[in-house]
Amino acid sequence: MKPRDLSAHAEYRAGRGIEEVARELGRDPSEFVKLASNENPLGPSPAAVEAIRDVAEEVHHYPTAAHADLTEALAEKWGVDDEQVWLSPGADGAFDYLSRAMLAPQDRILAPEPGFAYYAMSARYHHGGVETYTLRKSEAFAQSPEKVLDAYDGERIVFVTTPHNPTGSTCSLDGIERIAEETDEETLVVVDEAYAEFASTESAVALVRERDDVAVTRTFSKAYGLAGVRLGYAVVPEAWADAYARVSTPFAASEVACRAGLAALSEPGHVERTVELTRESRAYIAEHADARAFDSEGNFVLLDVGDATRVAEAMKQDGVIVRDCSSFGLPECIRITCGTAAETEQAVETLNEVLE
Repeated sequence: MKPRDLSAHAEYRAGRGIEEVARELGRDPSEFVKLASNENPLGPSPAAVEAIRDVAEEVHHYPTAAHADLTEALAEKWGVDDEQVWLSPGADGAFDYLSRAMLAPQDRILAPEPGFAYYAMSARYHHGGVETYTLRKSEAFAQSPEKVLDAYDGERIVFVTTPHNPTGSTCSLDGIERIAEETDEETLVVVDEAYAEFASTESAVALVRERDDVAVTRTFSKAYGLAGVRLGYAVVPEAWADAYARVSTPFAASEVACRAGLAALSEPGHVERTVELTRESRAYIAEHADARAFDSEGNFVLLDVGDATRVAEAMKQDGVIVRDCSSFGLPECIRITCGTAAETEQAVETLNEVLE
């Protein structure tokens, strides 16, 4: 017996960790800096760390109260009803819930290319089709409603990523609203705001409060430094918020994740420090790297280095792990996550030595 035909499904390839690379090269992990996965260089907030420790002896219980408490806290933060917040295991879990809620077999989504592979993966898992609109390097990966609408042909879900991964470009709130206005009544515009804390643009949650055809996804993995606990959420229109109970897995976020998320929300200064460090790092990379750096509002910078695989491999040998963006369809680009000041300086110095 074999599984169903999965030939149309792509594999998600995450950035490799320090331990993996160190084992491969037979070296000590302390020799490496990892700036490949857009993780928070400051780690989680002290309050979140304490919450994780405190809950360790309670993980034999289901997260009934914690799940409700976090949902309520996020609803208050965004000015929506509790039922409009869908907790999930990472933002990718929210994509799955939205796919289950929206896609009938053979319905299609429209997603950016290059872009996060899981948009298409989730659609195909749910027997949907995938169409794309192109963000072009020749245009510095600029986003506009025209790009989306020119490619749109009645797809059930349209994904907009702002800031966009791996390029860092953004789409304005007016642009998102225009996309929603000019697509069909039964099309949902999903705005992926995984990196929104680092950007100057206004959240599209403002549109969710007014419309029934826009949803926003967010994550605790980036600005909050909780990638390892897998916690995300969607903010959905009030009109169909009750669909969550029919499409989510039981207790979609764990007790550990919920308690860590609650603690992280209580310590906004940690996010502020992370954002400040990120902006300093972005500016340093753009100013000092001997390669074209694309303007970014994420916690990373995309650089055109000519041969991404060669450069990323050489940098790895020199102790700095960055993302080869060939898997995004950008074989000439690498992506460097914004690290601490020392990590960022090391990455830029290493890059420049490799390019020289």
